[in-house]
Amino acid sequence: MPPMAILKSIAALAACGVASANAAALEPRQYKTQVTSKALIDTLQIENLFAKAEILQEIAYSTPGKNRVIGSLGHEKTVAYIRSQIDTDYYDVSLQGVELSVGINATLTANNKTIEAYTTTLAPAGTAAGPLVAIPNLGCEEADFAESLEGKVALIQRGTCSFGIKVQLAAAKKASAVIAYNNAEGTLEGYSLQVFPDPAKPFVPTVGVTQGQGEALLAQLESGVAINVALTSEANLTTTYNVIAETKQGDHENVIHVSGHSDSVTAGPGINDNGSGTVSLLELAVQLTNFTVVNAVRFSWWTAEEAGLLGAEYYVKQLSQAEKHKIRLLLDFDMMASPNFAYQIYDGDGSAFNLTGPTGSAEAEHEFAAYFDGIGLNHTEIEFDGRSDYGPFLEAGIAAGGIAGGAEGIKTQEEFEMFGGGAGVPYDVNYHENGDTVNNLNLDAWIEFSRAIAHMTAKYAVSWEGIPSRNSTVSQKRSENYGVMKRAFQRTKRYQAWV
Repeated sequence: MPPMAILKSIAALAACGVASANAAALEPRQYKTQVTSKALIDTLQIENLFAKAEILQEIAYSTPGKNRVIGSLGHEKTVAYIRSQIDTDYYDVSLQGVELSVGINATLTANNKTIEAYTTTLAPAGTAAGPLVAIPNLGCEEADFAESLEGKVALIQRGTCSFGIKVQLAAAKKASAVIAYNNAEGTLEGYSLQVFPDPAKPFVPTVGVTQGQGEALLAQLESGVAINVALTSEANLTTTYNVIAETKQGDHENVIHVSGHSDSVTAGPGINDNGSGTVSLLELAVQLTNFTVVNAVRFSWWTAEEAGLLGAEYYVKQLSQAEKHKIRLLLDFDMMASPNFAYQIYDGDGSAFNLTGPTGSAEAEHEFAAYFDGIGLNHTEIEFDGRSDYGPFLEAGIAAGGIAGGAEGIKTQEEFEMFGGGAGVPYDVNYHENGDTVNNLNLDAWIEFSRAIAHMTAKYAVSWEGIPSRNSTVSQKRSENYGVMKRAFQRTKRYQAWV
């Protein structure tokens, strides 16, 4: 949806009353006081958060697919809704377009038998046919591939590295196409190559199948059965948008940047993941207009997180070193209302998982911990693994942090004793499922997470006390160390299940 179309969508939303919930809050205020943690926290009401979540769900359910996945009308309307709620008297607002190839249909036959297949985001459209060849060792190294795959279609299992790397390696050996098969139950609907196209390392058409279908094809090949496949992949070149709003007030050389992603997966409306983070930030952006700030506050709602952090990665790649230097701290928020939550803080100092962020990341973790301690709430750490939109910032040497309620991970007995809920049960049983709706949000957790975000936003909107002064040499070294540690983490089961 081009910017003009988004503006028209905003007008349509307003005409339907969607944009009216905060109309009073958006009126310019002549008299403002300096923001404080308590004052900003006191503006937050769970009813306002829930009402915005209901709007996101309504947006999803009123569109084909009943989701807010990138390239869909649901996501376009989500972007328009976010944009409609931001006071342009208080913020400078921009839409940053990110051009992506988004699949719309795929077909696959093996020895003339039809197999259900799905397109993959970022893969080009195209048609291919030829003998099927199984790639060993998950296809993350050039040594996994034969000297030439010319005229052949490569069968590769998901896992260990981004699938885009596998496709680039197959294409370099002249494979005409790739079939991806899952490494767990479920289809690969909505799957992404997770790597931006590179003219020097082109992609080829890629379709996805289930683990069972892939293993059946592999078993036939291993038993000596020759398989000829034919596939088509249809895709549209789509521009999807990051929404960025920065206070007109404040020191723009020392920015506190808070963010979360605005898209869902294909399976459902994505109200915890990440409607909850989207709404927490949107409500804070609305309420912050009651106050003045010393340091500029930048809110960002990233597109295409579910396709591989693509919106955040694109944003960081467009920043000059001088612009990167202006971001004193990036705080990212994903899944704030997990039904079986834990108060998880990203392990910025590396004490729990040995993944240390750039200078300032440890201090962000400690401030979150101090906040939770101060209000008597238990908390724990989560890996600083780059699995959400803060990842590209860490790679760029920018201090980062955040909190989360938990995704598909299993709550331990110790966490049950700390937070209640259910031990041995996922933090969110509806993670990436159609049950991720307003009916399954933990509202008690959500308001507490939102208050923690408000505390951090207000604190650093006024002062950088406690955050070390910037040192580009130290930050670069921390960034390099993070890269080494992340590559080690990428060999773990948790990361392999993600890619």
